[in-house]
Amino acid sequence: MEITVVSLTILGLLVLFLGSTIWVGLSLLLVAFGSLIFFTDTPPLNVLTNILWNQTNSSTMIALPLFIFMGEVLFRSNISQNLFKGLTPWMSFLPGRLIHVNIVASTMFAAVSGSSAATTATVGKITMPELLKRNYDRSLSIGSLAGAGTLGFLIPPSMLMIVYGISANVSIGALFIAGIVPGIILAIGFSTYILIRCLINPKLAPKGETYTWSDRLKALPLLLPVTFLMLLVLGSIYAGWATATEAAAVGVFGSIFLALVTRSITKEGFLQAVIGTIKTNAMIMLIVMAASYMSVVVGYLGLPGKLTAFIGTLGLSKYELIIIMIIMYILLGCILDGFSIILMTLPLALPLIKLAGFDPLWFGIFLILMIEVAQITPPVGFNLFVLNGLTGDSVLKIAKYSLPSFIIIILLVVVITVYPGIVTWVPNL
Repeated sequence: MEITVVSLTILGLLVLFLGSTIWVGLSLLLVAFGSLIFFTDTPPLNVLTNILWNQTNSSTMIALPLFIFMGEVLFRSNISQNLFKGLTPWMSFLPGRLIHVNIVASTMFAAVSGSSAATTATVGKITMPELLKRNYDRSLSIGSLAGAGTLGFLIPPSMLMIVYGISANVSIGALFIAGIVPGIILAIGFSTYILIRCLINPKLAPKGETYTWSDRLKALPLLLPVTFLMLLVLGSIYAGWATATEAAAVGVFGSIFLALVTRSITKEGFLQAVIGTIKTNAMIMLIVMAASYMSVVVGYLGLPGKLTAFIGTLGLSKYELIIIMIIMYILLGCILDGFSIILMTLPLALPLIKLAGFDPLWFGIFLILMIEVAQITPPVGFNLFVLNGLTGDSVLKIAKYSLPSFIIIILLVVVITVYPGIVTWVPNL
């Protein structure tokens, strides 16, 4: 009974604060601080100071600002514009034509940015004006980008994978490798949907310029910078030459080198990249520290063990547990960002997942996919906000456009649950 009262009190306070205008990080800090004061004899400030030091004094955490900085540099250079120009001749013969550029460009940029919002903003800034100017179907163009932009979290390197790996004590390198196959499958799923829609109704993607094989070959050099950066970052990890943190530093060096060589970034642009990195990293670190504090408090109160024991007595099959998890994460995705979802739920969810016999590595990819769903779920879907700024369409309308992508991601979640080897096969080679 006491545990129920404590749980409901904490849950009620979280809903109250998160539903207000208070920052997510501050909301978590306030609820955690108050819970220690009212429900335990533990000095809350002592716990907080330990958390602040432990969460910031980590070499692995350095990868976060580095990957953010790499994405910022690419965002403010013309490397992303050249990516669009290079892909256009190769996509023009497919049903759906340039809409597929959304998918392929997002897949490639995801492999160097580590962020869903950065991927959506960078690719959308280039593709959306062109698609809309050429009278491509608005809902299919915007919806495809909203879904494809989520690949920034699934295709390595991924900032969310770094946070999950640190929190769950799972190899970040293994997580990066595990995300490749599901990421490719998801990208193929998005493109397949576009193909089917445009085969049924060719008017969704009107005919434009025609390109010869000579044009396609001439466009290949425009793809080299992003391809080079992909090989540099991911190759250094998979070859065992660098850790995730070291690869992030290599990626920053590579992005700056390419931007300078192509003369595509100004002093002002570089300064904006630095400022953008500081702002984004500060926001993420506040949430990471606050959520870690909340996790420790939940542990002090004994809630994870009690909840695990309670669900264990229900006799749920592992698939019934996953269904509950899917529903829970869809609901949380409506009100929380990905970093908060991982750090708030992991102390409760991970023991249950292990109890059901699932691999924590597999669960990391499952969790990333559910956060991808959150990116296109109103009212707090970051990709929806990005596209709202790019297109002017309302968040609810963009969410409606994104519904097919929502369904495709959920279908992939079902597939990897039934066939977990899709996730674990490559890392275990």
